[in-house]
Amino acid sequence: MLWSMIKILLFVAIVAVLAYGAGLLLDMEGGVQITFGGMEFTLGPLLSIIVVVTLVFAVWLFLKLFGLLIAVLRFINGDETAISRHFDRNRERKGFQALSDGLMALASGEGRLAMSKAEKAEKYLRKPELTNLITAQAAEMTGDTKQAEQVYKRLLQDDRTRFVGVRGIMKQKLSEGDTETALALAEKAFALKPKHVETQDVLLRLQAGKEDWSGARKTLNAKLKYGTLPRDIHKRRDAVLALSEAKEIANLEGTIESQEAAIEANRLSPDLIPAAILAAQTYIEQDKKRYAARVLKKAWEAQPHPDLAATFAEIEPDEAAADRIKRFQALTKIMPDHPETKMLLAELNITAEDFPEARRAIGDLSTSAPTARSLTIMAAIERGEGGEDAVVRGWLAKALTASRGPQWVCDNCHNIHGTWVPVCENCASFDTLSWKVPPAADIAMPSSTEMLPLLVEKPKPDTPELIEAEELSPDDAVLIEDAALERQDK
Repeated sequence: MLWSMIKILLFVAIVAVLAYGAGLLLDMEGGVQITFGGMEFTLGPLLSIIVVVTLVFAVWLFLKLFGLLIAVLRFINGDETAISRHFDRNRERKGFQALSDGLMALASGEGRLAMSKAEKAEKYLRKPELTNLITAQAAEMTGDTKQAEQVYKRLLQDDRTRFVGVRGIMKQKLSEGDTETALALAEKAFALKPKHVETQDVLLRLQAGKEDWSGARKTLNAKLKYGTLPRDIHKRRDAVLALSEAKEIANLEGTIESQEAAIEANRLSPDLIPAAILAAQTYIEQDKKRYAARVLKKAWEAQPHPDLAATFAEIEPDEAAADRIKRFQALTKIMPDHPETKMLLAELNITAEDFPEARRAIGDLSTSAPTARSLTIMAAIERGEGGEDAVVRGWLAKALTASRGPQWVCDNCHNIHGTWVPVCENCASFDTLSWKVPPAADIAMPSSTEMLPLLVEKPKPDTPELIEAEELSPDDAVLIEDAALERQDK
């Protein structure tokens, strides 16, 4: 309000001063006399000032019009002028508005609208590094993979967008199942941006799937170098790759190299069960039994596993049953309450035909946490103690429908594997297998969960052979038991 009053008073003051000045000029005598073409003009003081001001304005207007004419001529000639800059700003404003609309349409899932807006933005901006990316993603959204691939190929021509183009085509080839081309593109993308986490993961997964263990280890080292993988996880996965490399070398009959690789894998991750088994077998071949026992014991401390026990038995394959029980105390004393330890002790005592001790060893495992393996052991104990046939058949019948216990289960897709593999056979995930109880109990027992005596020595002629429960139907189990009784009677 105050500022408005000040502006009004200032305007009135200026008008008053101008009026006062005009009055003074009118009262003044004399003026300006101009002679032109035989004619004489006399201008008073006020009129003279008006003429001068008008003349100055006319000159200024002429200069502006002349400058505009020059600008138009330069604009027509293609030079940069204020007119061209005006049109450029207007075109840029429209282009960025179309680009913004295209991004919003892409985020909203409107693929065709996004493509239309990207085309309009390209028309105004002429920046393919921006518009082509929207066009490619929108084409993928609408299912037009052919156009998306063409746009990605255009991105390859610019150094600034080459990585985006390679990555886009790589993802397309992955979705099509063309892993050979995808691997080559992943290697190219990795060379362009070695710090890109997604590219590292894709390349590692593809190299593992192609069993390129050496290349996978280099990629894994790059992940550690650029800080995209914790050191402990790197150590574990490097051990998995070293183990896989050792197995591959062993298949190629590279004995010394495979032994060194197996020992290296175990050194990197002592708790990796397959690496411990392979390293122990290597030491057994080298007649370094103490080293083999040490490796298996350390792995058993991390997680008891039947394959570790089977390999531990291979250290002394010809020893007596009583000596074996005594030697196995190196394992059984570590985790005496673990289910694997209880079943191992029971199996060892069954081999020694000490069935009462086998029953004490397994305890209440068959009722507190029944599995096909523990129930089969109970059937063997009942048979060894001369139990009734109905009781033996009862244990076997329960084993048919009981849980198979821990198995190699993929943490990603929960697929169950009979043996450990570095890459899941179902989802192709790397290093996702864990030894645990699967969510479903309808998968057959792996060979590693068979009774240890059957793994380390031949069954005696007068001992009925135990057949894997998952291979029998209830009727088959009864027939086999009857046959075993008849053979014993004979």
